Amino acid sequence: MKTLATKIVVLFMIFTCCGAQLFGQKKSTKVTPLTDRQFWLKEMDKMCRPVLYSLAKDSLRIAMPKVTSIRIDNKESRLKVQYLEVFGRVLSGISPWLQLEGGAPEEVALRNQYRAWALAGVKNSLDSTAKDFMNYDIAGQQLVDASYLALAFIRAPWLWENLDPKSRQLLIKSIATTRKFKPGFSNWLLFSAVNEAFMAKYGFDWDVMRVDYALQQLEQWYVGDGLYKDGSSFALDYYNSYVIHPYLGTLVDIIGKKTNAYNLMFEKIKARNERYAIIQERLINVDGTYPATGRSIIYRGGAFHHLANMAWKDLLPKQLSPAQVRCALTAVIKKTLESPTTYKDGWLTIGLYGDQPHIADYYNNQGSPYICTNIFLPLGLPQTHAFWANPAAKWSAQKIWSGEDFENDHSVDLR
Repeated sequence: MKTLATKIVVLFMIFTCCGAQLFGQKKSTKVTPLTDRQFWLKEMDKMCRPVLYSLAKDSLRIAMPKVTSIRIDNKESRLKVQYLEVFGRVLSGISPWLQLEGGAPEEVALRNQYRAWALAGVKNSLDSTAKDFMNYDIAGQQLVDASYLALAFIRAPWLWENLDPKSRQLLIKSIATTRKFKPGFSNWLLFSAVNEAFMAKYGFDWDVMRVDYALQQLEQWYVGDGLYKDGSSFALDYYNSYVIHPYLGTLVDIIGKKTNAYNLMFEKIKARNERYAIIQERLINVDGTYPATGRSIIYRGGAFHHLANMAWKDLLPKQLSPAQVRCALTAVIKKTLESPTTYKDGWLTIGLYGDQPHIADYYNNQGSPYICTNIFLPLGLPQTHAFWANPAAKWSAQKIWSGEDFENDHSVDLR
């Protein structure tokens, strides 16, 4: 009996000890859910770190995969320009966040690291003796890529103010080099115009005609209800968001301070920006999906560049609360990045939902999908702003498809 009693005591002690350990493990592994801002920062860091870290170390050409579309038109040329392409696109998306000051200590530390990488990356990209030197006159595509870099400096004056004088001059010279390329008769007119707007913002000579031509032509291409044609014919794609509305908004901000010649046009552009923001928010389904229509669909969350831009600039129309836009964009980020094949060796794959090579267009290379960083623009708002601070709110699709009563929608004449 004594032996049996001893055994029972030992077993009880073992059970108690194991139970305590199990309980302790469960308690210690409890994970506090990330806030929306923390989630955005995590996804931004995962996406952008390989690019800016490598460029800062002068090793982007070594680290970056040489991947192109399966239907590429000129592989050799597309590979040559992919480095400026990825750099400009990444920097354009995170520049408002780089401009921001303050925040949680962890975020401040992360921002300081990215600021250092960004400045080192710009310097390496402009240094003809560096391995990652980027020549701006290889192909017409670099007119596009230079404009994204120009857009980054427009959005983040901190970058310009902290760039060394030699690199400033080299950057101006490099962007001016792209004037040799004739823009396509499409949204490309805006790439030329924003390059000139960059020059104007920082007090350099700018070509008034390139800006005027783009503005006048886009006005001719306005088709109604907040939408523009992208060239001679209308296409049901996302170029109104990828390029047209955000770039027109940039011209309003900068050129509007240089001349009052476009005041009437700029008022129309502002109203159209609001209408298209409403349309964009309604395109986001209850699960963060959206219609996969048109070319360049591999740009993932870049399809909502415009909506993110309007939120960051605090220009959302009264129909859209900042919180509902935050929640809608969060759903898009989750959906477009959740596939286990979204990344390969730390780099974005070509696709919309993971690795989908047949979705790609003839001009896509490894740098192309990084335009999706522009969905992160609202990180340029402080965490105290209503966009981040207000409680979660349903966006339009969630309200409608849960049976809530909802205001009707209708087109708006903004000619």
